[in-house]
Amino acid sequence: MRKGQSQAVLQASAGPFDERSESGRTVIFRGSVRDLRQSWYRQAERTVGELRRCMVRNRVEIDKKKNDIQLLFESSNLQRLQEWVEEMLKFSAAVAGGELSGDIPSPENPLCENLIELQAQLKHIIWQAKQVAAGDYSQEIKGLGEFAEVFNTIIGQMRERDSQLTQEQEEIKKQIETVHNYNELLLELTRKQNEWILVVDAESREIVYCNKRKEGQEEAEDPEFCDICEHRLPFRNKLIKWDEEDQDNRWEISDGAHRYYRITTFPLEWQNRRANAHILKDITDEKLRTSSLKDKAYHDALTGIYNRIYFEEYMEKTLRDKERIVLGYLDLDCLKNINDKYGHAAGDNYIRLFVHTIQKNFRNTDVFARVGGDEFCLILKTTEKEVVLEKLQTAMDEFRSYTDKKNVHGFSYGVVEVRGEEETRTLKEIIDTADAAMYECKRNNKEIYKKWREEDRI
Repeated sequence: MRKGQSQAVLQASAGPFDERSESGRTVIFRGSVRDLRQSWYRQAERTVGELRRCMVRNRVEIDKKKNDIQLLFESSNLQRLQEWVEEMLKFSAAVAGGELSGDIPSPENPLCENLIELQAQLKHIIWQAKQVAAGDYSQEIKGLGEFAEVFNTIIGQMRERDSQLTQEQEEIKKQIETVHNYNELLLELTRKQNEWILVVDAESREIVYCNKRKEGQEEAEDPEFCDICEHRLPFRNKLIKWDEEDQDNRWEISDGAHRYYRITTFPLEWQNRRANAHILKDITDEKLRTSSLKDKAYHDALTGIYNRIYFEEYMEKTLRDKERIVLGYLDLDCLKNINDKYGHAAGDNYIRLFVHTIQKNFRNTDVFARVGGDEFCLILKTTEKEVVLEKLQTAMDEFRSYTDKKNVHGFSYGVVEVRGEEETRTLKEIIDTADAAMYECKRNNKEIYKKWREEDRI
């Protein structure tokens, strides 16, 4: 208790029994001991009460001061807390939005400690993801529980898949290299082939590939190139206009200059578009060889005229086509005698002279064939039988004029008409009819030859 407060308590406790001097001190106390004791008791009670009241007042004042100080302290912390919360909300929003490169909250803010750690982990995860994207599958996340487990599992699967893809890529690379080598070989072979290989776009009708173009320009789409190409084909337009529905896939054509080509054509897909491929082979030599062989097969080696094979094929076709013709059946007389007396060389000359005589008296378009050793046939179209008989008689007279003392020159013949649509006989029956007429002529010739001998003409 302060000094002033103590004096006030003492003054307040002074009773009526006290006499005080001007200085305030008690000088006389009047009364009994009992009264004095009671007075002191009362004075003590009053003093104690006053002390209690003073203590209460002091405690209230202290509590008020304490509350004021606490309120002041709490007001400062709330402001700081509010600042921390705002900083945490701003930082968490940035992290949630993926902004990880912004300012980091103050280290004094306890609310952001976990967020700062989360930001650092996210930044590291992003870096690891970039490494994985670049092909580094050695990355591994630790300390993030289930997320880390899932992430590491995915990385492991990607690592395994990458290994498989690498192996597949190597296999594909080898296959591409093999295909490339095959293509180079194929292109080199096609360049060196005598055949033309043309690929024509089915829609635009442009030549999109030609193996006769200069190396490296095979696929150049230059329509004017073919106009100046030394290998150009005069029937190029027929190749360009070829239609799968209207034409055969294998056909032959001539360039009009005695060269022949066999063309094999087939549709295909060329660089994602429909096209037609034409492979052209020059078969001129083959044609000539075939023609030569056919000539040998169809022609008589001694005389050069047609042989029996050609005659029979020609007659079968004539009968199938129901054509009207005149058939002459000729037999060369006296051939056996010449062969026996002078040899086969003389006999061959005799045959050639006979053929020459017949050819002089008939057209080139008339078919003349040797069908046996001394047997021949003539086939004439658009000619009457009487005309043929006259021509044969003229030829007979000419051939007989070569008769001399050594040999008789002559031949026998029979002529028959083939009536086209009205004809019902077979080839054998027609020949038999002509043969019978020929033998009638031969009997007449024998009488003539006999008369010549009697006249000593032979």
